[in-house]
Amino acid sequence: MIDDLRHREIANWIPATALACGLGWQVGQSGWPGAAYALFGTIVGFGVFLIFYLFGGMGGGDVKLMAGFGALLGASRLIEAALWTAGAGGLMAVSVLGFRMLRRAMGAPQKVPANAEEAVANESIPYAPAIALGVWLSLVPKG
Repeated sequence: MIDDLRHREIANWIPATALACGLGWQVGQSGWPGAAYALFGTIVGFGVFLIFYLFGGMGGGDVKLMAGFGALLGASRLIEAALWTAGAGGLMAVSVLGFRMLRRAMGAPQKVPANAEEAVANESIPYAPAIALGVWLSLVPKG
């Protein structure tokens, strides 16, 4: 999450660790059926955000992160996590846009990007915090 906030990247070891832990956890709990459960969750997690990635609204690291969490959560709980993530991401986006508008209205100096990559980073919103919050909220007991 810190990497995404600072560099707009999610290191590959993070979703890989989530995938390995999820697979190990599910196999430990249920044997080979647990492996199938984890792999199906991974596929669903990958597919949930793949469409957003294909349209340029999300980075590949976000897609891989949800795939890793899919192995941990399984498909049904992952759908709940994705809905919480969408809500958290929407609130984050509105907050960031509001903050940017406020800065412009107050006449804060605008940093001129040095290159196209920096321009994209200035306009993008890191989504890993929303994913982490969405997953965490899906794990909170309801009742």
